[in-house]
Amino acid sequence: MNYEIERKFLVTGEYKSQAFTHWRIVQGYLSSVPKRVVRIRIKGDFAYITVKSTVSGNGLTRYEWEKEIPVSDAEDMLQFCEKEIIEKTRYLVKVGAHIFEVDEFYGSNEGLLMAEVELQSEDEVFEKPDWLGKEVTHDVRYYNSMLVKNPYSEW
Repeated sequence: MNYEIERKFLVTGEYKSQAFTHWRIVQGYLSSVPKRVVRIRIKGDFAYITVKSTVSGNGLTRYEWEKEIPVSDAEDMLQFCEKEIIEKTRYLVKVGAHIFEVDEFYGSNEGLLMAEVELQSEDEVFEKPDWLGKEVTHDVRYYNSMLVKNPYSEW
């Protein structure tokens, strides 16, 4: 099994000048039940189907299975996803030994800027850049799978 351990933060400062790459992402959810999320994602010229489920009670560690699929299949499957499709640009920013993924959301989630950092363990220490704001790891409203049901613009 593959596991991911990540922490999420709001972004409150300028980060784009530090990004070393970025790409557009379109994703939808065939299932957004927190204990078993099934996501379809198109990232540039590639597409993926991903299954995630909660492992730890605090939400930091989740099981993740991902498989590359043809973009044409992903485009077809997006039609069957739940009502809201997530559109965002993802920027990668290296901070110390870690890569932060910073997402700038569009559409119903316009104005939301969120950063994630993947860790090797739940208690791993990492450098926090000055543009990092409040931690929202434990706030399910910020899960992409929840943003399709309750978009940021409706809070």
